[in-house]
Amino acid sequence: MKNSLIFLLLFTSFLFAQEKDTNIALAKKEIIELGRQAYFSKKLPLLRKFTRQVDSFYKETGDSILLAKYFHFKALQNKLTYTNDSAFYYYHLSKDISKKINDSLAVGRRLLSLAIIQREAKDYRGSEISLIEALQYLEPIQPTVYLERVYNNLGLVSEELNQKTDAINYYNKTLNINKKTKDKLGYLFTTNNIGLLYQKLNQHKKAITYFKKGLSQDSIEKNFPIQYALLLENLAASNFLLNQKENVLQQYNKVLNIREKEKDFTELSTTHINLADFYKSFNQTDKALFHANEALKYAKQTQNNKRWLESLVKLSELTTSHKSKQYLQEYITLNDSLFQNERRLKNQFAKIRYETDKKEKENVVLKTENQQKQAEILYHKQQKTIGWLAAAIGLLLFGFSVMFYFQRRRKLLYQAQLQQVQVREHERKQIAKSLHDEVAGDLRLLHRKLEKSNLLEEAQKLDAVKENVRNLSHQLSSVSFNKVSFKNQIINLVSDYFEPDFKIKLNGLQNYNWTTVDNSIKRLLYLSTRESIQNCKKYAKASKIIINFSVHKKYVHLDIIDDGIGFDTNISKKGIGLQNLQERIEELNGTLTINSEVGKGTQTDIQIPLNGWTNKNTFS
Repeated sequence: MKNSLIFLLLFTSFLFAQEKDTNIALAKKEIIELGRQAYFSKKLPLLRKFTRQVDSFYKETGDSILLAKYFHFKALQNKLTYTNDSAFYYYHLSKDISKKINDSLAVGRRLLSLAIIQREAKDYRGSEISLIEALQYLEPIQPTVYLERVYNNLGLVSEELNQKTDAINYYNKTLNINKKTKDKLGYLFTTNNIGLLYQKLNQHKKAITYFKKGLSQDSIEKNFPIQYALLLENLAASNFLLNQKENVLQQYNKVLNIREKEKDFTELSTTHINLADFYKSFNQTDKALFHANEALKYAKQTQNNKRWLESLVKLSELTTSHKSKQYLQEYITLNDSLFQNERRLKNQFAKIRYETDKKEKENVVLKTENQQKQAEILYHKQQKTIGWLAAAIGLLLFGFSVMFYFQRRRKLLYQAQLQQVQVREHERKQIAKSLHDEVAGDLRLLHRKLEKSNLLEEAQKLDAVKENVRNLSHQLSSVSFNKVSFKNQIINLVSDYFEPDFKIKLNGLQNYNWTTVDNSIKRLLYLSTRESIQNCKKYAKASKIIINFSVHKKYVHLDIIDDGIGFDTNISKKGIGLQNLQERIEELNGTLTINSEVGKGTQTDIQIPLNGWTNKNTFS
C-alpha cells in the first residue's frame, strides 16, 4: 500500500513535469524513481514503459548513466518474470557501464543484485565473490545502507557454505552498521537471519530471543507487516519444534492473514507448509492436505523451487499408494530438473563473468595499443596543425589588411559623398536665396504695378506664381544647426504644425546625443520630417501623427505613422516632394519604405547609415 501511494505521487509529479516542460534533468530523475517504484509495486507494464522512456532519454542525451539504468530496468523486468538468467545478464551489462564511468555506488549495487541472484540459484561461491567485489567499491565511499545489505547477504551465503562462524561475524558487522543507519527494516532482516541460523543449529531458545528482539520494535506490525509476519512465523516454528504448541496455530493464522492481505504470494507457500506440518502433528490429515496443496499452488505461481519441492514431499507423506508415488515421482523429476538448471545457471553465470573478464583484458591491451597509435597520430597531427596554423595566421593577416583597406576606402568614399551632399545643399541654398530675394521680389513689384493698373485678374494670377516661387524657395532652402540644435529645430517644426485637430506626437528625440551625428544626416531627417508632416496635412487628411526617432547599432531610424485616408501603393505614384526626398535619402545611402492601405493610414520608414553602408530602397 505504501509503495503504491509513493508510486502514485511520483507518477502524478511526472505527468505534471511533462505538461509543464520542466528541465530534462528533473524528468530523468523522476522517471528513474518511477521505474523503481513500478518494480517494487510489481507493475510490469509500467516498468516496461519507463524502461523505454529511459532508453529514449539516453538516445537524446548520450548520457551513459541512463544507459546503465536502462539495462538495470531490463534486469528488473526479468526479475518480475522469474527469468533470472536474463536478469543476471542485464545486471552485468549495467555494472560494466557503471565501471567505465567510475560510478562506484552503482557498481556496488549491481554486484549486490548479481550476488542475490547467484545465491537464489545456489551458486554460493559465485555469490560470495560478487559480494566481496561489491565491498571493494562500496567501502571507500561508505554508503552504510548498502554495506549493511552486503554483509547481511554474506552472512546468508556463509550459512549455505556451512561457515557458521563467518556467518555470525558478518551478521554482527551488519548490526554494527545498523547502529549508525538506524534502519529498522535492515535490523529486522538481520535479527531474523540470526534467529534462523540458530534455528538450523537446533538452538531454538537462542533463536527465539532474536525473533522476539525483532518483534519488540515499535509499531512493527503497522509499519513493516511483511517483516512482522516473517519474524512471527519463525517464532512460531521454533516454538513448534520445542513442542510448545499452545499459541502456534494462532500465530500461523495471523501470519497467513497478513500475507494474504499484503499479497505476499512468495512467502504464502512457506506459511501453508508450516500449517500442514502443524495439522499433521495432530493427525488432522484433511487440513494438512489442504495446506500442502495451497503451498504447492503458491510455490508454482512464484517459482519458489525450494517450497515447491517441500510441498511435493509433504503431499507424498500425507497421501497413500498411487497418489503418494505420483507426488514422489514429480518431486524426483523436479529436483533433477532444478539440479540441471542450477548447474546450467552456474555455468552461464561463470561464462558471463569469464567473457566479461576476457573482454576487459582485451580492452586493456587494445587501449594500450590505441594509446600508442593515438600518440603517433597526435604527433603527426601537431606537425600538420603547426603548418596549418602558420598558413592560417598568414591568411588572417592578409584578410585583416584587405578588410582595413576596404574599410578605409569605404570611409573615404562616404566622406566624399558627404562633401558632395554639402556642395549640393549649398547650391540649393543659393538657388533658394535667388528665388526668394530676386525672383520673388521682382514678382512683388510687378504684382503692385498690375494692381495699380487695375489689371486685377492678371495681378491675382501673378500672385499665385509668386506664392509657388516662394514655396519652391522654402523647399530648396537648407537648414542650419549651428545656432539652433537639431532637437530644438524638430520641436519648433512640430510646434508650427500642431493644431487641436492635427496632433503630432514625438518619441525618442531626447534619447540620443545628436551632436555626434553628421549635419547632412540631421538635415535629411529634418527635411524628411517636414515633408511627411506637410503630406499628412495636405493630402492624407490625417488628424494624428506619431514620429519616432531611434538609433540602433550603425543606423538612425525615422518612422512616421499617420491615421489618414491612406492610398494604394500599387497605383499611386510619388509626387515631386517624395521624389526629392528619396533623392536626398539615396545621396546618403539610406532607404525609404512607405506602407499604406486605403482607409488605414500610412507608415513611412527612413533608415540612414551612420557610416555610409549602402542599402536598397523600397516602396511598397
